[in-house]
Amino acid sequence: MTEDGREKAAPAGTLPALDFSTFVLSLSHSALVHLGDAPDMDTQRLEPNLELARQTIDLLSILQEKTKNNLTGAEERMLDQVLLDLRLRFVEVAKGIPGAKT
Repeated sequence: MTEDGREKAAPAGTLPALDFSTFVLSLSHSALVHLGDAPDMDTQRLEPNLELARQTIDLLSILQEKTKNNLTGAEERMLDQVLLDLRLRFVEVAKGIPGAKT
């Protein structure tokens, strides 16, 4: 941290600090990959997989339940918003796939 309280920029090629928010955002990105909103790292293709998306969203829901009353206000709001966004996106994607279960 700098003297004025701001985070120092990480040198190029280093990973971000590990904290709750980074963990949640990592899971969120995985869900977005499974929803077909971000390319798969191996194939670089957008390939929806609703079963894996649902599983990742459910995992975030379990995390929300198990961490209730143990998060900062900012962490709780971020997790709530991530789950809301992912659930809405899941429904949108599922509506566009014939025979998909929501």
